[in-house]
Amino acid sequence: MQATQDIANRELKELLKRVRKIEIKARGLSNQLFSGQYHAAFKGLGMSFSEVRAYQFGDDVRFIDWNVTARLNEPHVKVFEEERELSVFFLLDLSSSMKFGANHDQFRERMAEILCVLSFAAVQNNDKVGAIFFSGNQRSFIPPAKGKGHAMRIVRDVIAAPLPEGSTTHLADGLAFLNRALSKKATVFVISDFLDKGFERPLRLANQKHDIIALKLEDPSFQNIPKVGLIKIQDPETGKNRWINTNAKQTRNQWAAHFNKHQQELLRSCKAAGVDLAILPSHLDYIKPLKQLFRKREMMR
Repeated sequence: MQATQDIANRELKELLKRVRKIEIKARGLSNQLFSGQYHAAFKGLGMSFSEVRAYQFGDDVRFIDWNVTARLNEPHVKVFEEERELSVFFLLDLSSSMKFGANHDQFRERMAEILCVLSFAAVQNNDKVGAIFFSGNQRSFIPPAKGKGHAMRIVRDVIAAPLPEGSTTHLADGLAFLNRALSKKATVFVISDFLDKGFERPLRLANQKHDIIALKLEDPSFQNIPKVGLIKIQDPETGKNRWINTNAKQTRNQWAAHFNKHQQELLRSCKAAGVDLAILPSHLDYIKPLKQLFRKREMMR
């Protein structure tokens, strides 16, 4: 019994250590790189009346308050401010295919970092943060709330969540659950490897109700397998093994063609649904594509 408790304590200590490491890194990135950009890239719920003030050169004449202008015999305009508060949700893929890397946690660690950076940006703008985990037929819902403590709870749960063997990526089910769970419009980051099909219509329907942003995690080895002879690969979602000869140029070309086809299909699906997409390769800094995404959204506002 004591041995079991000691193991549990060590696992908890290691978990908290990993979460703390992610928190420290994410706080610096969020403060340095997203100050102002996040606010500009994501719209609030609308505009509300703030006050009436004297007209100034350059003010839009459409906002002149004619009643006040007539009463004071001086032009005055109505001033509006953005109703800022948002609910930011993360739809997180925790299927078996996220078990990637030498320690089988490369994608999950990256997901947790990205989640933490974006959550801190949301918290700094006084937005609520929530999450939905999906894995196979399993769903887990964390209601939206404010504060860094709540954001770090989501990060901790991502790191601690089991990745069930044989659990497939069901984006369509995850998106359908999202629409059922959220009654009000939210900004939703879908973080996944998107190794799935048949989610085009649910993605389009979800984006009609919410503001969906797709963040695709990928590794370059998926596209360019090394020339290392005969190797056995396993599909993490089905558990099926397959031997391939990486020395054969035809095999490598077929592998690359399959990857590129999937990439193009995802690009077309997101474009058709009106969803912004950022591709985040595991061997590169994810901040640059995120900043490009933010700038693109800011310019479109």
